[in-house]
Amino acid sequence: MKNKKNIGVDAKPPVKACSDAKCCWHGSLPVRGRVFEGKVISSKASRTVVVKWGYNKFIPKYQRYERRNTTVRAHSPECMSAKMGDTVKIAECRPLSKTKSFVVVENISEAK
Repeated sequence: MKNKKNIGVDAKPPVKACSDAKCCWHGSLPVRGRVFEGKVISSKASRTVVVKWGYNKFIPKYQRYERRNTTVRAHSPECMSAKMGDTVKIAECRPLSKTKSFVVVENISEAK
């Protein structure tokens, strides 16, 4: 791939090519807003992955932190080949369906 597309996110482009119009690397989908890294906990739906990541929430009453999780659905283009157990980087985009507003921009565990 000679001309590498700049999507505005610090991510490595995929090795494979795809013909998905909703791919941020090979299609016409712009990304904006928030970027997260998480683990794929489900990849059963077609071109969709469920990504989960954890964070600490401070509880002022007890002066302690508690562990919380966030789970979102993200579009997974064919060139990413994200499967269950992979660590991925997802970026916010326009709403793609009722529940999907994120797209996978990098498969981190595949690069290792």
